[in-house]
Amino acid sequence: MIAQLRGQVISKSPTLSVIDCHGVGYEVFHTPFTAEHLKDSQSVVLFVHTHMREDALQLFGFSSQEERQIFRELLKVTSVGPKLALSILSGIPHQDLILALQSKDIARLQKIPGIGKKTAERLSLELADRMTSKTSLSATDKVSKEAELESVLQNLGYQKNEIQRALQSLKTKEENFKDLSLEALVKNTLGVLNQSSRAN
Repeated sequence: MIAQLRGQVISKSPTLSVIDCHGVGYEVFHTPFTAEHLKDSQSVVLFVHTHMREDALQLFGFSSQEERQIFRELLKVTSVGPKLALSILSGIPHQDLILALQSKDIARLQKIPGIGKKTAERLSLELADRMTSKTSLSATDKVSKEAELESVLQNLGYQKNEIQRALQSLKTKEENFKDLSLEALVKNTLGVLNQSSRAN
């Protein structure tokens, strides 16, 4: 099985590229998100899932191991094959998909092109627990960071509803919210809480 390709991009489209590895050109299917990391005539590394059929061998490439991991989790869902799994990951960033599955957000899943209510419900039913137990991605880290933030502020005497309102306000104001460290989140959230206290 091919697990990784390192080579030069010969041709590229949003969903299919050819990677030259020591003179052999491999066709690799991928998401538009992975395509953004591929530059023509430059050396790249793709993490690969190999899918074998009776009449073909298909390669699905990903710019990160996390994205490939989610792809493989999707393949475990009833009636989800490689093409549908790739279509799902093409319609939503994998970090957002993890959050939607963890929270069983059927409405968000239905916004993915080609996903109806039944498929959304099936994805949620079969993957919600696996997303929590098997994935250690930035989306999961974000949820953990917010939980830590709540714990710190509650220890300082703030109520949970106050913290939630301040956090929501901070998310609206801070474009780089997801990249903030816990220390920065505490400092900025305290600033919002103090402003709210003075306003009252």
